[in-house]
Amino acid sequence: MLRVTDRGLYCEAGDFHVDPWRPVPRAVVTHAHGDHLAWGCGAYLVAAPGQALARERLGQYGDRVEAIAYGERRTIGGVVVSLHPAGHILGSAQVRIEHGGEVWVVSGDYKTAPDPTCAPWEPVRCHLFVTESTFGLPIYRWPDERRVVHDINAWWAANAAAGVTSLLFGYALGKAQRLLAGLDPSIGPILLHGAAVRMTELYREAGIALPPTTHATVARGSAQGAVVVAPPSAENTTWARRFGATASAFASGWMLVRGARRRRGVARGFPLSDHVDWPSLLTAIEATGAERVWVTHGFTGPVVRWLTERGLDARAIPTRWEGERDDVAVMEGEGGEAGPGLDDASPDAQPDARPDASSDIEARA
Repeated sequence: MLRVTDRGLYCEAGDFHVDPWRPVPRAVVTHAHGDHLAWGCGAYLVAAPGQALARERLGQYGDRVEAIAYGERRTIGGVVVSLHPAGHILGSAQVRIEHGGEVWVVSGDYKTAPDPTCAPWEPVRCHLFVTESTFGLPIYRWPDERRVVHDINAWWAANAAAGVTSLLFGYALGKAQRLLAGLDPSIGPILLHGAAVRMTELYREAGIALPPTTHATVARGSAQGAVVVAPPSAENTTWARRFGATASAFASGWMLVRGARRRRGVARGFPLSDHVDWPSLLTAIEATGAERVWVTHGFTGPVVRWLTERGLDARAIPTRWEGERDDVAVMEGEGGEAGPGLDDASPDAQPDARPDASSDIEARA
């Protein structure tokens, strides 16, 4: 039903690609992050809640984006395609493909934990499941999100009491909005980096409840005691230094590892991820009922070994991208204005013009 090509996963029977790496005639896309949404495709199919995000990020190609509701069935060249909630960001979807009595599902990025900013993940029964493995190691087990959110607000409140501006780094699409949903506006002003402003507006237009925010550039003269939500690429830049006395923190699953926090150079790290952790990954795979599993996007080897030892037909499949670029940068000690992450990229930057992330993931492993 699917095979790996030099442009990504290809369904020959339906003549479409799922999350292609390069421009193709027809793309079925799981979500609007840059390592899944290729520029220049002839046509795009996405889940309805993510249509506005995809159009915004594609710029001149935005009018090529068509959307269907979660669960709606669409026949493409004799193949039945439907999209189901993935719980990763607003509009993220798993792609269900049915043909010749077989059902295959491509997860895209996903998490099973509840999130007020997007539809919750739903298990989809299938014969073959293509799963991400960004955090596919037993060490990754997320703490309770309520405790993490409480810790973020307590950190901000302590900084505000000391007259210090809090710089809270998280990806401009998805993570920034999830952070906003948990911030307590009674502590002080909430400011937004420009890269997150438009994405946040689209979340609000989609009906996601978020606290009031101000564009950070407009409010920088009165930022004392405020929290500034910004992409990781803004860390240690002239933009960040304009706020004077600051305390910095990074929200990412990688922050569970002490060495990653140290290399990132932030005062605090909050382990808040938009991906499944190790136990949730295994539970999700089991919930699909799949006897065959393809593993991609991350620590594929440990996941394949674990599944194979338990009798499943599992294999790793290659991908051009290995998780979000800024996630890789955390592990490699990169960052700054010269190397923005895929999830923080402007709509004018094309994935094909960026460095291939594969060398970074090899160095990380």
